[in-house]
Amino acid sequence: MSSPDAVSSWRPGRPVPVAALLRQSRRGGGDPTLRIDAAGRHWRASRTPEGPVALAIGSQDAEGVIHAEAWGPGSRWALEQLPALLGEADDWTGFEPGHPVLAEARRRHPHLRLGRTGRVLEAIVPSIIEQKVTGQEAFAGFRDLVRRHGEPAPGPAAAVGLMVQPDAATLRRIPSWEWLRLHVDPARSRAVVTAARHADALERIVGLSGDEADRRLRSLPGVGVWTSAEVRQRALGDPDAVSFGDYHVARDVGWALTGEEFDDAQMARFLEPWRGHRGRVPFLVAAAGLHRPRRGPRMAPRDHLKWRDPVG
Repeated sequence: MSSPDAVSSWRPGRPVPVAALLRQSRRGGGDPTLRIDAAGRHWRASRTPEGPVALAIGSQDAEGVIHAEAWGPGSRWALEQLPALLGEADDWTGFEPGHPVLAEARRRHPHLRLGRTGRVLEAIVPSIIEQKVTGQEAFAGFRDLVRRHGEPAPGPAAAVGLMVQPDAATLRRIPSWEWLRLHVDPARSRAVVTAARHADALERIVGLSGDEADRRLRSLPGVGVWTSAEVRQRALGDPDAVSFGDYHVARDVGWALTGEEFDDAQMARFLEPWRGHRGRVPFLVAAAGLHRPRRGPRMAPRDHLKWRDPVG
């Protein structure tokens, strides 16, 4: 294995569930940008402001230290951002559970936090692909996009199949017929290409307030309430971002906390006392595994693009 371009040893002074925090940005079990090797190290590929990087992160050791190695031109940037990626910047001050179910979830998962990647385009592309389709279809489309148009991650990461998402220039060049082969319809592919055309402006929303970031994201055609929330959750670690419009979130929150399934309007009213931390409510519900019984009809895959060209 080649020597890393940079290494880091971080002692956070608190337990850090590395795997659980990194799963926040995973797009399905086959996500090519996240891998675990035989030694149990967590590999993550990203495209930083300084270039692509492959990041290998170990689980927290007995001394409370998290060791990480990085390859590629983005190594220094990625290691500097490692604490934020693992939730160091997430501040729960002011959040009061106010409900026994939430209090119990917080008690059982005291070390879970919202991580932030700091990379907006990387968050918005898969979020757009996931609009109004089943998870299976969305994850397959994103996986194929990365495999066809991304690039192998730097260093030895290619041995575990790690790949970097395509950059903005590449996304802008993908023809319409190729998007159809990826099972991404014209409305979503146009939204991805539009986001790629505004990639530099998108990255500048890092550090803005959640409301201002939301306003700028939703100014893009094809980006609505749900997509903005999904991006702010992952790229910015915004604790107030709620995925209104999700097929399951409102129903699950209502069922878990009141015994009755909510629609979006009911959930919005219910979450209002937690404004500033509204996203923590569905976050804790999901962490506790509280999902309503799936007895009703499920969202079915669309059948107007049945043909697929599998990527091996």
